[in-house]
Amino acid sequence: MFTKRIIPCLDVKDGRVVKGVSFVNLRDAGDPVENALFYDEQGADELVFLDITASHEKRNIILDIVEKTATDVFMPLTVGGGIRTFDDIRNLLNSGCDKVSLNTTAVNDPEFVGQAATRFGSQCIVVAIDAKKCAGAKGEPPAWLASANREMQEQLLIPAGTSDTHRWEVYTHGGRNAKHIDAVQWARYMEKLGAGEILLTSMDEDGRKDGYDLELTRAISEAVSIPVIASGGAGNLEHLYDGLVKGKADAVLAASIFHFREYTIKEAKEYLRSKGVAVRL
Repeated sequence: MFTKRIIPCLDVKDGRVVKGVSFVNLRDAGDPVENALFYDEQGADELVFLDITASHEKRNIILDIVEKTATDVFMPLTVGGGIRTFDDIRNLLNSGCDKVSLNTTAVNDPEFVGQAATRFGSQCIVVAIDAKKCAGAKGEPPAWLASANREMQEQLLIPAGTSDTHRWEVYTHGGRNAKHIDAVQWARYMEKLGAGEILLTSMDEDGRKDGYDLELTRAISEAVSIPVIASGGAGNLEHLYDGLVKGKADAVLAASIFHFREYTIKEAKEYLRSKGVAVRL
């Protein structure tokens, strides 16, 4: 039986960990390297760094953080945010991370996902999907999809004006830009191109601590055969259980409940073990 994973997420802005609600109202949550060391000692299975100010001039900040973390931390590290080129991926991997997470670049140029998977291996290519319940699908689809053939458009596009709460739209640029793309179909397409894992964040639930969007998580987990990480909304240990069991995710990612010491990784794993979930203690 495969064990389920508990993954803390560190959103890094200007060299500091921050946490917000629905991607806004950020507050400081400490030093990223110190947080990483703490989670390693606690027994976290993996760690995710999301560089939320990943402009070119600040890229060296996250490279430095990854390098310092990888020196003393031995759990797998995933880094995302502003990755646009193969050199970005290579530099991150050389700094010590094990996987990279692609979102905006994947939406703007999906072939980049396939090329990256071929060049570096599917096992280190994670596609992050920021999804929100449809509320009219008012955004602009990426240029390549707007000019794609009818079959591709019918597969991926949500018709403009659709307000179906059982469909979710893909967003990019840290949750600012709606893209008309159906999140479930997008996950399938990313798997087809070579992504090794999906990092799925519910924008509706992010930071609210009311639980993961289980319908969304389950829909995507059932749609693909690659691992799915549930993200956005964890507020207590039961939410972690629900994400893994009811949402059928392979891993759960959380930030607030661990950053502000509401629960420890050990407490989370002991709780899940007591509920019959296979975890690594």
